[in-house]
Amino acid sequence: MRILVSDDVNEQGVALLREHYDVDVKTNMPPEELLKCIGEYDGLVTRSQTQVTQEVIDAATNLKVIGRAGVGVDNINIPAATARGIVVVNAPDSNTVAAAEHTIGMMLAMTRHIPQAHQSIQEGKWDRKSFTGIQLQGKTVGIIGIGHVGGRVAKRLEAMEMTVLAYDPYVTEEYAKNLGVEQVDFDTLLTRSDYITIHTPLTKETRDMINAESIAKMKDGVRLVNCARGECFDVNAVAEGLKSGKIAGAAIDVYPDEPLTKDNNPFLGMFNVVQTAHLGASTIEAQVGVAVDVAYGVIDALDGKPVMTAVNMAPIPKNVAAIIQPYFALADHLGTVGIYLANGPVKEVEVEYSGELSETETQHLTTAFLKGLLNPILQDSVNYVNAPGLAKKRDISVKEIKSHKAGYYSTAITATITTSNGQKHVIAGTLFDGKEPKIVQIDEFRIDFTPEGYLLLVPHIDQPNMIGQMATILGKAGININGMQVGKTTQSGTNIMAIAVGDDIPNDIMLQLSGIEGILDVKLIHCEG
Repeated sequence: MRILVSDDVNEQGVALLREHYDVDVKTNMPPEELLKCIGEYDGLVTRSQTQVTQEVIDAATNLKVIGRAGVGVDNINIPAATARGIVVVNAPDSNTVAAAEHTIGMMLAMTRHIPQAHQSIQEGKWDRKSFTGIQLQGKTVGIIGIGHVGGRVAKRLEAMEMTVLAYDPYVTEEYAKNLGVEQVDFDTLLTRSDYITIHTPLTKETRDMINAESIAKMKDGVRLVNCARGECFDVNAVAEGLKSGKIAGAAIDVYPDEPLTKDNNPFLGMFNVVQTAHLGASTIEAQVGVAVDVAYGVIDALDGKPVMTAVNMAPIPKNVAAIIQPYFALADHLGTVGIYLANGPVKEVEVEYSGELSETETQHLTTAFLKGLLNPILQDSVNYVNAPGLAKKRDISVKEIKSHKAGYYSTAITATITTSNGQKHVIAGTLFDGKEPKIVQIDEFRIDFTPEGYLLLVPHIDQPNMIGQMATILGKAGININGMQVGKTTQSGTNIMAIAVGDDIPNDIMLQLSGIEGILDVKLIHCEG
C-alpha cells in the first residue's frame, strides 16, 4: 500500500508509517498536482494546509483513509469522504496541552501588553506608563466549549483564582461540576464575562459565533481570545469592537483566511491586539504526538481495525473502549460466519449482548458485525464508516438487544440472521481468557472453535466414519487439517464438524466432501485477520 504525506508532519510519524507502507512526502503541492497523483494512494496524511475537497476525493479512487495530524478537520470534506467509505482520523488529544497553554500565554500577553512592551525595549525605549495592565485574579472568564482543550484551560484559570463560566450544550451538569466551572447559557456568559475564550470545533452553530450581535451583549472592556478555529470569530466585527473601545483587547492565533497578509489582516497597527500565526499546537511534544497518533490511526484503518479517533463514525469514550475493544474481532468474525450460514439475501439482523456488554454502548460492535457480514459479498471495501450505510442500502433491518438473563457464558454476543425466504440462523460467540474469540453456537449446535483462516462447517448425520472419510479426502488432496471439533445438538441424530484447514479448498474437493453419504452440507468460510 502507498501513503502520501502532503504537509509537514513530524518525521517520527512518517517513520512509523514507513515501517508498514511505501510513503511519499510531497509538501506544498498545487491543487492540480494533488488531483493528478492522489489516485495512486491508499492513504493521505495532512495537516491544515492541504484542502481535501470533493474534487480530490472523487479523484482518489484507491483512498481508504485520510489522517489529519492535529485536531481540526475543516480542510477535509467529511461528508464526501464518508459517502465513499473513507475513514477520516485525527489526533484529538496529543496537542490539547499545547493549545491550552498557548491560550493562557495569549491571555497573559494581551492583559499585560507583553509583546508591545518587548518591542518598545527593542527600540531602545524605557516606557513603563504605556503598558499598565490588569490582573487576572478575581476576574470572570467565560469559556465557550469545555472539551479536550477548554477543560484544560478551565483548570489552569481556576488555579489563577478566576471565576470560570462555561457554555457548552453538549456536556452534562455533572461534568461541569467536576471541572469546577459554573455552567451557564450563551447570553449569560456574554454579559457576565471579563474575558471570553472559545474552544469549539467549527460547525454551523459556531461559525461567526462572536459577531456584532454577540459583541453588543458583552461587557464594555471585554477581552477576547481565539486559539480554536478562525471562522468562529467575525474578525471584522471584532476589529470594529477594538476600534470603538467596546473590546479592550484581543488575542488571536487563528483566522478565517490563512496565511495572513497585509491585505487580509483587519488588526494591523492595533495596539490592543496580540496575534500569532496559528501556533497553538506548535510545540515539539505536540508535533511528535499528533504525528505518531495519526500514524497509528492510519495503520489501524488500513488493517481494517476500528479507529478510536475516526471523526466520521460515532466517538468511542475511553471508558466504553476499555470494555468493548477486545470484542471487535469476535463481532467481525460472527458476521463473516453468519453470511455463509445465510447463503442468500439477509432481511434482518438481531444482535444480542449479554454480561458486561449489556451494560455499555455496543453500536460499534454491531457495526463490526455488519462489516464482517457484508465484506464477503460486496466488491467495495466495507469498513467501520460505511458498513451501517451499506446495510441500510441493502434494506437490512438491524436491531440491538441487551440481555440481563444468566447464560452459559458470563458475556456473549448472539446474532440471529433472518433471510429473505424466512429462514433463521443463530450464531454466538464469546472470549476465552478475556481475549481469544470463540464461536460457541451455530444454529442448534453447541460448538467451540476459533474463527481464523479457512474453516469447513459440515453438518452431518451422527454415524461412524464421518470424520475419517472427510480426513481421507483432505489428506489425499494435500490439504492440512489444523484442528477439528465436533458439536452436537440437544436432539440426537445430527452433529456438526468445524474443521480448520491451512488453505483454500478447490471446487472438485468440495464436491467430493459434499458427496459423502450422511453429509448434509459443506461450507468453506474464510475468516480474515
